[in-house]
Amino acid sequence: MTLDWQAFTPWTALAGGLLIGLSAVLLVLGAGRIAGIAGLVGGALQAVLSPGAGLGPALKAQALRLAFLAGLLASPWLWRLAAPLPATEQVSGGLGLVLAGLLVGVGVRMGNGCTSGHGVCGLSRLSLRSLANVAAFMGAGFVTVFVLRHVL
Repeated sequence: MTLDWQAFTPWTALAGGLLIGLSAVLLVLGAGRIAGIAGLVGGALQAVLSPGAGLGPALKAQALRLAFLAGLLASPWLWRLAAPLPATEQVSGGLGLVLAGLLVGVGVRMGNGCTSGHGVCGLSRLSLRSLANVAAFMGAGFVTVFVLRHVL
């Protein structure tokens, strides 16, 4: 195995990790909410699709979800002010992307949360359920890469 030293960017990775951790801490301390993206998106969609969403705490929670998600969507444009975005390459067709998205959605429902909720927030709270989920999705990822790169 060789390391592509030209593409190795430890400082930007560290900065990104620190920003993710900071945003998760601010959300927990400021609103008492866990920064699981699946939960935030699901809650936002549920509030939009459910009729009769009233004012008060429900509206405040919805505004918080939308602000957090807007920050996630705006972050690549903000990052471009400081450095170029990394090059991306799509190695699957549209059907593969749809299938992968559906599998991720099933996994999120089965695991009661997503990688960000379990990996960032759950592990930091020493949750055994999150540890089991992180071990499961990391193991599945390792096996998938091995099979796709070395078996097929």
